[in-house]
Amino acid sequence: MLNRLRRPLLYLLSFQLCAAGFLHLLNPDFFVAIIPASLPNPEWLNLISGLFEIVIGVYLLEPRTRVLAAWGAIALMIAVFPANVNMMLENIGPDGPGSGDPFTNWARLPFQFVLILWAWWFTQPDPE
Repeated sequence: MLNRLRRPLLYLLSFQLCAAGFLHLLNPDFFVAIIPASLPNPEWLNLISGLFEIVIGVYLLEPRTRVLAAWGAIALMIAVFPANVNMMLENIGPDGPGSGDPFTNWARLPFQFVLILWAWWFTQPDPE
């Protein structure tokens, strides 16, 4: 069953990463706001993470770069985890701190682990 879903889930992960990356570029204020204040240059961190998401999403589609891209996705998801924790702690939403939906902000954290496992699946060889 999972093998039949592998290709559609690959496309979905690729699309999700690319879409998130473009959102970083099109709506930087939201993403800059969730970056912890202790990290330097939040505008650059947002730009870099958005560009990496797009590149990783595209590279996932190429079989020759898929494993490297999947590991890159895992590394990126780990790297942005502090922003998700900050988003939850500060209840950050579209209008800044305090304007978020607490349930959504809390739900983001375990979803990161789902995304990591999802990307890890593509570090494994394609089944015959």
